[in-house]
Amino acid sequence: MLRSFDEVIEKAKTKEAVIALAGAEDVESLKAIKDVLDLGIKAILVGKEEIVRKNLEELEMELPIVNAESEAEASEKAVKLVSSGQANVLMKGLVKTATLLKAALNKEWGLRGEGLLSHVALLETPGMDRIIFVTDGGMVIKPTLEQKVQIIKNAVSLAHSLGYEEPKVGLIAAVEVVNPDMPETMEAAILAKMADRGQIKGCKIDGPLGLDNALSEFAAKVKKVSGPVAGKADILVVPDIHSGNFLGKSAVYLANGKIAGIIMGAKVPIIIVSRADTSESKRNSIAIAAAISK
Repeated sequence: MLRSFDEVIEKAKTKEAVIALAGAEDVESLKAIKDVLDLGIKAILVGKEEIVRKNLEELEMELPIVNAESEAEASEKAVKLVSSGQANVLMKGLVKTATLLKAALNKEWGLRGEGLLSHVALLETPGMDRIIFVTDGGMVIKPTLEQKVQIIKNAVSLAHSLGYEEPKVGLIAAVEVVNPDMPETMEAAILAKMADRGQIKGCKIDGPLGLDNALSEFAAKVKKVSGPVAGKADILVVPDIHSGNFLGKSAVYLANGKIAGIIMGAKVPIIIVSRADTSESKRNSIAIAAAISK
């Protein structure tokens, strides 16, 4: 169990991570890279060389540059750096997310994995004694049952890479009982039964669970919700992108928490940070990717 991002950062220090930054003209991305160099993380910058070099000088940084004259070229070259083994983490800079992901999913030289790409956020808040994983609040808008299976597998894979042997997965809904008028509760019950029968491995799954009885043992006891996940969830699987997005941002803006996240499902972790993210959040997101890099 991870209790803070400091533990993630310590794991990152033990890995030899090399980031391929697509669209390295972005000063904020360069600042994020500079902020993790002390962890032993390296980077190759892909973008318009003249602009990138000027920005590096202003930031007093020195890193290798691969020239690219367009977003598409930068994305392609960054992905090829990873697929060729010169880098093992992909990061978005000043390129559109869709452009980068299109390159990442190229069938010839891309980083396509076996399943779905999904976003996993990690939350550290004052009210919890552990880091909570939330998925998917960043990629899949309204996942189907089949997509939820992939989303769970991606989050569990991340947890395994960060040291969890059998993470506890809570399938979140507004209530903890199956209600035919609430499809999310029906799908949660199906997913939980699939896990019971070994169709989803490497974790313990239960649902539907309310947010309270997924995270709080006291709430679970009061509502008479039992099982290995109730009150002890490590991973929260939300019904749609809206609820995941709201949950992550509320942890930061209402609870003074910390958030970081990456995209899973490709052959390597993909970092997509927002300009609104704090430098600490960007550092933690990069540390997650570095910690699970191979």
